Amino acid sequence: MPRLIFGAFAAASLGLLISGSAHAAKPFPSPSAPAPVFYRSVKVDGLDIFYREAGAANAPTLLLLHGFPSSSRMFEPLLARLSAQFHLLAPDYPGFGHSDAPDPQAFAYTFDHIAEVMQHFTEAVGSSRYVMYMQDYGGPVGFRLAVAHPERVQGIIIQNAVAHDDGLGPRWNRMREFWADRAANEAGFRQSLTSLAGAQRRHLGSSPNVANYDPDLWADEFAFLNKSGESDIQIDLFFDYRTNVASYSAWQAWLRQAKPPTLVVWGRYDQSFEAAEAQAYKREIPDADVHLIDAGHFALDEKPDEVAALIGTFMSKLSKSKRPRSTSMKSAYTRR
Repeated sequence: MPRLIFGAFAAASLGLLISGSAHAAKPFPSPSAPAPVFYRSVKVDGLDIFYREAGAANAPTLLLLHGFPSSSRMFEPLLARLSAQFHLLAPDYPGFGHSDAPDPQAFAYTFDHIAEVMQHFTEAVGSSRYVMYMQDYGGPVGFRLAVAHPERVQGIIIQNAVAHDDGLGPRWNRMREFWADRAANEAGFRQSLTSLAGAQRRHLGSSPNVANYDPDLWADEFAFLNKSGESDIQIDLFFDYRTNVASYSAWQAWLRQAKPPTLVVWGRYDQSFEAAEAQAYKREIPDADVHLIDAGHFALDEKPDEVAALIGTFMSKLSKSKRPRSTSMKSAYTRR
């Protein structure tokens, strides 16, 4: 969920044999009260990058990478539930949340550029080892970080983020038309992008539990997308999304070679991505722990306790297992 001015919102990669699980996660007990959340900014590549931080700095780090059109605010449920055991870092990308949003004429809003800023962010705050939680746009950003610096990645948590064609269903035909001819399709796409109905649909998806959702989720998102200049930023990123699809084979190659410990938590009610994507990760990582849960695109909206329990169990197992440092895959990835 977006963070808006409008809303009041262990050294090498570690290994683990993770089996696909069909049973529900057991509650992950918190040994103490949640750590306080700090709201900070750091200068990165000349930009003020806002981030939320909670938990002891010497604890295993979770790097939380948000989606569209969210911000670090979407991770407040995890900060409250996991900060007693882990160190959580949740940055806002440039153009999102409380981070600087330079004019698109002065800053290239591409996934390569966003990932570069996020890499420099981790370096600026001194985080050199982490497990990445990747949701939606967090996937393209996180996979770029992993391919560039695999030695920093201790594991990955996929939550409704795509790295295979399996995840792109018929709804993406319109997107492909936009990529093929931006000029002819931009006006209609922009209108849909910034609509209140579109914001609501991204959160609710096909969930039968509408009463579980706070309408402020999409009201704040709608307000954010309609800020002056924001639609220009988001249109540029949507157009650049085609480079993510072109990078799937490189990301899959990294997954096959590095075999990072992997947890997949997928909200079955997502109408942006296909649920088949969750199992697709097992092609590269047969031992991936895959859970399809009763939630939507933003699973933390509806099932924060379940997601936190799965992450807590995954992280605890990681801390008991070690494996050799990941091998560089830079040669498998070409910046676009």
